[in-house]
Amino acid sequence: MKQQTSVGGRAIIGPGLLFVISGPSGAGKDTLVDALRARMPTLRYSVSATTREPRPGEREGEHYFFISREEFRRRLDADGFLEWREYNGNAYGTPRSYIEATLRDGFDVVMKPEVNGAMAIVRAFPEAVSIFVLPDKFSNLRRRLLERRTESNDEIARRLSIAHEEIRFVRNFDYLVINQERRSEEAVDDLAAIFRAERMRIHRFPDDSLASVTQS
Repeated sequence: MKQQTSVGGRAIIGPGLLFVISGPSGAGKDTLVDALRARMPTLRYSVSATTREPRPGEREGEHYFFISREEFRRRLDADGFLEWREYNGNAYGTPRSYIEATLRDGFDVVMKPEVNGAMAIVRAFPEAVSIFVLPDKFSNLRRRLLERRTESNDEIARRLSIAHEEIRFVRNFDYLVINQERRSEEAVDDLAAIFRAERMRIHRFPDDSLASVTQS
């Protein structure tokens, strides 16, 4: 089922919207996006390709496409990524064909790249809606990273250093969502409200669709 908006009791189908949710590692993006997708079953998720090893519980094709550096380079040379970046010693890329085809088919897409990748995507898709997620306290980033038990202390320190730099770019985004400790449901509510509001913006509606409503 494609994304629809109801106006005057009539469903209007428009092109898909691209939602880019970013922020520092440990801000809770994974949890928020999972909860949002549970509420919005027609929302499509953009799965990135990466050269890093899977973490416990991560599944191929659901969380990431895990590929070798050689395969990543081959796809990069073939212009197969909308954007790509090196992050914490690993390569990540957004498959170009999936995003373009899904938006063209009228489905909304959500993705959660790191901050530099998010800005590159917005440059490629100026109509994308960008959302920056932060915890209510910076100290919660370290605690959440420690609770993952997937990275060494040196890796966590590196991620926190990167986070300090990423926060400087918050004003390059359209929206800010604060993910408060033990109140993540409120942050999901905020994300859902942004999605609904963006779907209702008047310039999203083709003239012929509006005419079919006003002339009925």
